[in-house]
Parts: sequence; C-alpha cells; structure tokens
Amino acid sequence: MKNYYCSLHLTMDMIGNKWKPLILFHLLAGPQRSGALQRSVPEISNKMFTQTIRELERDHLLTRTVHPVVPPHVEYELTDLGRSLEDILKELDNWGKKLMP
Repeated sequence: MKNYYCSLHLTMDMIGNKWKPLILFHLLAGPQRSGALQRSVPEISNKMFTQTIRELERDHLLTRTVHPVVPPHVEYELTDLGRSLEDILKELDNWGKKLMP
C-alpha cells in the first residue's frame, strides 16, 4: 500500500472515482454475478467495469469467486472492509434522493 499523508487521501484513492461507490452500493444487497452487477451500472463500459472491479479487489473491498460450473460464472461479494462502508454509501444515496425531482 502507498504511503498517504492524510486519511482522506487514502479513502478517496480506495473509493473516490465515479464507479467504485456505485458498484459497492449495489453489492450491499448481497453477492452478485458479474453480468447482473454490470447491468446495475448501465453507463459503465466493459473495460472500466473490469478495471474498477480489479481495483476494488486489490484494495480488499470485494472478493471475486469463480464457480466451476458449465458454463463458469463469476460472483462478487463485499468483504468485511467493503461492508464497513454501508452507512456511508446509504447516506450518500439518501442525500441524492433529496436532490432528485
């Protein structure tokens, strides 16, 4: 892990792009298959989805499980660290709901 000069810098590095909070928020409902998770964020490209998932996995916010079935499928789930963001993500969602017409 990088050395950070402030805790907010660390936090923003882990969850501070356009897509990370959305993916984490949708995983609060429980484990999801890759396709379903990507459909929950329709504006995200395949490339950006893959990159974002890899970063969240690298930062231990979610786990990726490959199920050995035919055809194989991949499932993502929040780790305890990822789940610790639940209150923050729900508060951001509530704040946005107040702004929507």
